[in-house]
Amino acid sequence: MKIESWLFLGGVFFFLPVAIVYGVMTEWNEWVGFPALLMLVALSMMIGGYLLFTARRVGPRPEDRLDGEIHENAGVIGAFSPWSWWPIFLAAACAISFLGLAVGWWILYIGAGFAVVGVIGWTYEYSRGDHAH
Repeated sequence: MKIESWLFLGGVFFFLPVAIVYGVMTEWNEWVGFPALLMLVALSMMIGGYLLFTARRVGPRPEDRLDGEIHENAGVIGAFSPWSWWPIFLAAACAISFLGLAVGWWILYIGAGFAVVGVIGWTYEYSRGDHAH
């Protein structure tokens, strides 16, 4: 993970001068681009710092070592549920919520309620046994 962390931390040294040059070129009158670029610098720092911390805690992975073999990464990487319908329900709830921002606030509350149900359903999907829906 050290390569990924240095890649993101190196983004700070690119995006910070870009933000300053952008601010100078717009004479500090543009109130969206400069703060967005500063947030990009902060985001690069946060992700790079997290990856660097995780790399120190976990140790070198096979792809970080020169003598790493492909078979060392074999096995289960994570728990994924390809048969789950909760992500689609949650995406629909988010779409309803964003529709509420454009049309009316009362629709936003309905979408937020659906989103709460979707998050709870997705979180507790495996608490009732394997493959239970």
